[in-house]
Amino acid sequence: MSIDVMSEVMSREDLADLSEAVDLLESRGFVARLTGIFGARLEAFGRALPAPARNAVAHASERALKVALRVAIGSLDAKPRGKASNRLHQAAAAASGAIGGAFGLGALAVELPISTTILLRSIAEIAREEGEDLSRPEASLACFEVFALGGSRKEDAAIEGGYLAVRTALARSVSDSARFIAQQGLVSETAPVVARLISQVAARFGVTVSQKLAAQAVPILGAVGGAAVNAAFADHFQTMARGHFIVRRLERAHGPDAVDFEYRRLRNEALALR
Repeated sequence: MSIDVMSEVMSREDLADLSEAVDLLESRGFVARLTGIFGARLEAFGRALPAPARNAVAHASERALKVALRVAIGSLDAKPRGKASNRLHQAAAAASGAIGGAFGLGALAVELPISTTILLRSIAEIAREEGEDLSRPEASLACFEVFALGGSRKEDAAIEGGYLAVRTALARSVSDSARFIAQQGLVSETAPVVARLISQVAARFGVTVSQKLAAQAVPILGAVGGAAVNAAFADHFQTMARGHFIVRRLERAHGPDAVDFEYRRLRNEALALR
């Protein structure tokens, strides 16, 4: 991606980092990852689940996110521990995904909270590596926010709408929840401001979970395929986390307005080249 047009505020190195973040956040959705692994015939699977399965996914996604939020607020380690262990967390998520591949929808209520919590800890490592202070509720909620993020490819447009659009949609809920948690400490996810955030994230996360479940349900895949799908699921959200926390690091250095302006410019350049 070209970074020849320089900002008066951001250095060449920071613009290069932002360009990388745009590539990570905007260029490849989860369905595209599955398509690359298993073939184009999987693209429509997430839309083909029957209504009872979609309802089960919605319930399981919200439950998994409630567990993840409790972990995000209550037990994430704020101390840096070196480079994020992406492959280790991918392997752990893949192992839990083998359960879903072998037992299908019936295992989702057990498998999804496990894989989501594993992913949250991986996301937290990436956040710390990019300079986040996870002792702050706002930073912990930024980890939770990653579950709503994705690429902007056509097949993702209905749920993602672009990174900046999703962040704008979540901004008030994240801010209100962070303020509430800072004042009240550990609170129930039934608190209205927190429940609203969970609901907003679950609406996007649940669609990605539906795509994952549909791929795991392919008869020829089984447990091995379920593990591969969950590894792709983990890689997808790790990629989103890396881009997200690069953007947040640059916002801390240069302010949100400058980063927003340059992000939009770089994104438009990338779209024009496709």
